[in-house]
Amino acid sequence: MSEQSFSALVVTETAPKTFSRAIVKRSINDLPPGELLIQVHYSSLNFKDALSACGKPGVTKNYPHTPGIDAAGEVVSCSDGRFKAGDPVIVTGFDLGMNTAGGYGQFIRVPSAWAVPLPQGLSLRESMIIGTAGFTAGLSVYKLQNNGVQPGDGDVLVTGATGGVGSIAVAVLARAGYRVVAVTGKAAEHPYLKELGAAEVIDRQTMLAGSERPMMKERWAGVVDVVGGDMLSAALKSTRYGGTVTCCGLVGSPDLPVNVFPFILRGVSLLGIDSVQCPMEPRLAVWKRLAGPWKPQRLETTVHEVTLAGLEEPINDILAGKLRGRTLVNLQG
Repeated sequence: MSEQSFSALVVTETAPKTFSRAIVKRSINDLPPGELLIQVHYSSLNFKDALSACGKPGVTKNYPHTPGIDAAGEVVSCSDGRFKAGDPVIVTGFDLGMNTAGGYGQFIRVPSAWAVPLPQGLSLRESMIIGTAGFTAGLSVYKLQNNGVQPGDGDVLVTGATGGVGSIAVAVLARAGYRVVAVTGKAAEHPYLKELGAAEVIDRQTMLAGSERPMMKERWAGVVDVVGGDMLSAALKSTRYGGTVTCCGLVGSPDLPVNVFPFILRGVSLLGIDSVQCPMEPRLAVWKRLAGPWKPQRLETTVHEVTLAGLEEPINDILAGKLRGRTLVNLQG
């Protein structure tokens, strides 16, 4: 088994700051150490994967490298007994696909502590339609609820709603009983967001109108923000007294141009969402909910499926902000 070859997408630095991508044959022996060997059935495309695939700084330090921060498949072997051969598992976060060979290879080897048993109610395919993006969305809803934002408290806003995190957040919140308002700059995507469960869709510029003021009119009981920058600032300034805003992205900007008024005059809470180092207890709890009461009813609506060979265009699209929903990578196709 150790000499078995498999296909993987490998990114190579061919010259200083010049990178190329190719599907190559690798050996199990090439994989890093770890207790758990997994045959990968599915992965997905995330913004971090695209950055790693292009050699952008901040994700992957050493090349050649196989991206893919998500993987779902079957256990081949587990040296510490945590899992048995044939167990279906999910691996997201930690160092997978960053500096550890990731899910764009048909096999991965990782510490067994990184893996989550596939929860009842999800297939391996469905788990990767959800993936890190959906897990991040689920973790955002989990934190909103734990901070007291319940269905019936008022509207919950989702920014960047057509992206991977935003799409799943809209669907999960709707399944959980919230009235969801989605923000997008893409007028043509309003029907898509309403199909996912948004009760209302507003334009990006409408959301930002008046955001230069110190405070805005109160509206949101909670917010799932994936944009950052001016959008996060506007969300904070328009959140109702005692409301909660979660922050998990920076596609707009990593900067936050906001004053302290939302926090000291309205008691607004700003909660950071980190899906990478999330402890196992909330990780398991969120996956259980995503497989059960929060499972989006129209998962297939959010997904476009490709093989390793079909990743080139989606990688370029996600970096350009043109990708809608989720891109599923079929490693067996």
